[in-house]
Amino acid sequence: MDPQSLAAAVLDVVTPLAEQRRPGAGEELTLDDIVIERPKNRDHGDWATNVALKLAKGLGTNPREFAADVAGGLAEVNGIASVDVAGPGFINIRLDAAAAGALAKTIVEAGPAYGTNDSQAGNSINLEFVSANPTGPMHIGHTRWAALGDAIARLLLASGARLVREFYVNDAGAQMQRFGRSVLASAKGEPTPEDGYPGAYIDDLARRVLEAEPDLLSLSPEEQESLALERGYRLQLADLQESLEKFNVHFDVFFSERELHEKLEESGSSLIDQAVERLRAQGHVFEEDGAIWVRTTEFGDDKDRVIRRSNGEYTYFAADAAYYLNKGDRGFAHKIYLLGADHHGYVHRLKALAGAAGDDPDKDIEVLIGQLVSVNGARLSKRAGNIIELDDLREWLGTDALRYSLARYPADSPLTLDPEILQKRTNDNPVFYVQYAHARTHNVARNAADSGVDRSAFAPELLTHETESALLGALQEFPRVVAFAAEVREPHRVARYLEELAGLYHRWYDTCRVTPLGDEAVTDLHRTRLWLNDATGQVLRNGLSLLGVSAPERM
Repeated sequence: MDPQSLAAAVLDVVTPLAEQRRPGAGEELTLDDIVIERPKNRDHGDWATNVALKLAKGLGTNPREFAADVAGGLAEVNGIASVDVAGPGFINIRLDAAAAGALAKTIVEAGPAYGTNDSQAGNSINLEFVSANPTGPMHIGHTRWAALGDAIARLLLASGARLVREFYVNDAGAQMQRFGRSVLASAKGEPTPEDGYPGAYIDDLARRVLEAEPDLLSLSPEEQESLALERGYRLQLADLQESLEKFNVHFDVFFSERELHEKLEESGSSLIDQAVERLRAQGHVFEEDGAIWVRTTEFGDDKDRVIRRSNGEYTYFAADAAYYLNKGDRGFAHKIYLLGADHHGYVHRLKALAGAAGDDPDKDIEVLIGQLVSVNGARLSKRAGNIIELDDLREWLGTDALRYSLARYPADSPLTLDPEILQKRTNDNPVFYVQYAHARTHNVARNAADSGVDRSAFAPELLTHETESALLGALQEFPRVVAFAAEVREPHRVARYLEELAGLYHRWYDTCRVTPLGDEAVTDLHRTRLWLNDATGQVLRNGLSLLGVSAPERM
C-alpha cells in the first residue's frame, strides 16, 4: 500500500464520519484534505495523518474523539495492521508486512516511471537558465545554474509539466561589436582593442575564423569586422553548446536576441516595436523628455523604466519586454528565469514587466537568484585568464561529482566545493556514497543469479525485518519527494533523499541476505528480498537521473 492508496483509504473512512457530524461535509472532502506523512519516530508506525485535527473544528467535534472513530474504521481496512491515536488527535498507522512489502514489486514493474507524478500537469513552463553571453567560454557561475536548471527541468517534466529548456543568446548590441573587433585584431596580429575581450580563446577563435575564411584580410574593413564577428560568434556559440552537452545539459531552444530586433516582413516592425505598442495598449506607457517609459512602479518596481531613449534607441529593458511577451505568444503561461547572484535588481523589474503586460506577477513569472560558488584550489582558465571555466572544472572533477554537488545545496546559499572530498572513493563523498549503493544493488543481483536466486516468487509478507520496514518506508516516499522538489524548485531535496535511502540500503545489506549461505536452500524469502534489492536500485537510478548524474553498475 503506497501513500496515495492509504490516503484514499483514509478518505473513504473519514467521509461518512464527517457527513454524520455535519450534513454535506462529506461531499466537500477530497484527497487534497488528506495528508499522509512518515512519523519522525518510526516506532510510532509507518504513516501518520492529522486529518482529525484538521477537520474537527469545522465539524464541531472533539478532535481526539473524531480521531478514535477514524482509527476504528481504518483498523478494518485490508493491509493495515494497527492504528493508534496519539496526543490531541494524531493518527498513527502501521501496515502489515504484505501491504508494505508489495511496493517492491510495484517499483520494479514501474521501472523508470516510478516517481513520476502529475502534480504539475496542465502547467506550460518556459525555463530559461545559463544564458551566457556568446563572447567567451562559460565560467563557474554558469556551471551552477546549468546543473540546477537542468535538474529543475527534469523534476518538472517528471511531474507532468509541459516544459521547454531555453537559453537566451544575447547576440545583439555593443558587446558583440567589441567581440568582433577583438577577434579581428587577433586575426591581424594586432593588440586587443582597449574595450575588447582579452584571452587566448580569442586567439583560438581568430585562427579558426581564418581557417574558415582565408580571404578575410583582403576584404574591406567593414566586411572584415562583420565577417570576423559573425564567424567568431558562431564558433563561440557552438563551443558553449558543446560544453553544455558534455556536462549532460540539453537545451530545447537557443533563442537569439537578434530575432527581437529584426523587422518582420508582414508588419514591417520588430518584436520590440510591437512590445512597446502592446504595453501602451495596456495603459502603462507614457512619454517624458522625448523618451518612452513604462510605469513599472505600479507593479512594485523601484523606478519607472525607459524603454526607448530620446535618441530613438531601445534599452535592454525593451528587449526584456519583447522577450517576455514572446514567451507568452509561444504558449508558455509560466516563465521561470534563473539568474546569477549579480542580478538581484532584475527580480522586481521582471515581475513589474509581467504586471505591465497584463499578467499576474505572483503567478505567471518566477525569478530565482543563485548565489556564488567557488572551488578550493581551482585555477583560473589559461585560455580566458580571468575566469574558472566549466570545461576545466568538468575535466578536473568529473561531470557526476560536479553536477551532484551543485544540485545538493539550495541555490540561494553560497557554496564552496572541496575537490579533495569530491575525488575520494569513500563514504565521505556524497555522490560516491549514493552511486556505490546503486552499484551494490547490481552486485547483489549478479551474485543472486550465480546462486540460483531469481524473482520467480514474491511473498511480501516475509519482509518483516526492521531494516526492511525502514527501507520500504523510504521507497514509498520517492514520488512525493519528486513532486515536492518540483513544486519548490529545489533539486537538493532529491539528493538528500538519495543519501538517506543509500544509508538505509547499506544497513539492510549488512543484515538481510539475498543469497543463501553455504548449502542453504534458496527460499521465497531470498527471492522476495531480491525484489526489494532491485526496487532500491531502481529508485536510486531514477533519482540520480533527475539530477543528471549517472548510475554505474560497477565501481
